[in-house]
Amino acid sequence: MNLFDVYPLIPVTLTKAQGCKLWDENGTEYLDLYGGHAVISIGHTHPHYVKRIKDQLDLMGFYSNSIHIPIQREFATKLGELSRLPDYQLFLVNSGAEANENAIKMASFATGKSGFIAFSGGFHGRTSGAVALTDNSKIVAPCNAREDFHIVPFGDLDAVEEVLKSNAIAGVIIEGIQGVGGIHMPSEDFLRGLSSLCKKYEAKLILDEVQSGYGRTGKFFAFQWAGIQPDLISMAKGMGNGFPIGGLLISSEFQASYGLLGTTFGGNHLACAAGLAVLEVMEAENLQAKAHELGEKVMEQLKNIPGVVDVRGKGLMIGIDLDRDAGLVRSELVKKYKQFTGSASAKQTIRLLPPLSVEWNELNSFLNALREILATD
Repeated sequence: MNLFDVYPLIPVTLTKAQGCKLWDENGTEYLDLYGGHAVISIGHTHPHYVKRIKDQLDLMGFYSNSIHIPIQREFATKLGELSRLPDYQLFLVNSGAEANENAIKMASFATGKSGFIAFSGGFHGRTSGAVALTDNSKIVAPCNAREDFHIVPFGDLDAVEEVLKSNAIAGVIIEGIQGVGGIHMPSEDFLRGLSSLCKKYEAKLILDEVQSGYGRTGKFFAFQWAGIQPDLISMAKGMGNGFPIGGLLISSEFQASYGLLGTTFGGNHLACAAGLAVLEVMEAENLQAKAHELGEKVMEQLKNIPGVVDVRGKGLMIGIDLDRDAGLVRSELVKKYKQFTGSASAKQTIRLLPPLSVEWNELNSFLNALREILATD
């Protein structure tokens, strides 16, 4: 049987990882500054993380949500503490797309409406509702397209209000920082304006923090820089440090009922063990503050490199626009300098999404490599 060939691959086969370092089948060492799409939050194979999962597996790997699973409550309590959102309710799933699907559903249940608003450059997943709100027509199948799902210009409050006036909108979904779109940040005023408009027109505000959450920006969630309180918050990626887990934070205004939402694998014992380990390491190693400090430092350095035309981001979620095709630069970083970075929808953009445990000397080695590459025509 062949694999369904949908992924363009870097010609490297990795066999081992530790911290921010990777090794291929020949023992060649690489530096991971992308974390597999911002998934690796506390570093590869962190010893506490590995022990948590192994210990849980020795006891029990899985049972469904038809019985009490105490580690779910332990995880929810720790998440409430670290995120400073203890009054929200947690629904555990398996991925960011699934978290967004359930956010869409909850907003529609609560309002009795079916329409949604998303933004140009946004990405929310590849499943039915999430992809219909993603600004990429190439991945939206005919069965996904919805006439009452609206993609409006990023940052345009007037355009949002014009659609909201129809009184048919259940919710507005926006990324805390656009990831795939190239690390574009909504202004704090724009987020506050969205929050006010949603209240005015009785729509639910959904913050997609799948990539921008979990301490990456220096706050637990990127939207917290704006001081707002969304109705629904989706998360995944960094939650499990590679173990599949996602979640939806649901404000206390929503009422749960049996059967309203459901999942077979979401919140399983192993996923919660992985998720709890991530939170414990984040707290013990102060990774959220570290992300903010190192991010500010590396962005300041990037701005002074000839060939870099723009730098955007917050903490360790950084977009770098070059004066040339970023794909060629990224290839050179892998081949010559043994460093992994990320792409974006814009061809001139490099994304940096390293583990939050990254050290300054590792980031500095990237800065030096980028200077050398950009110094050549």
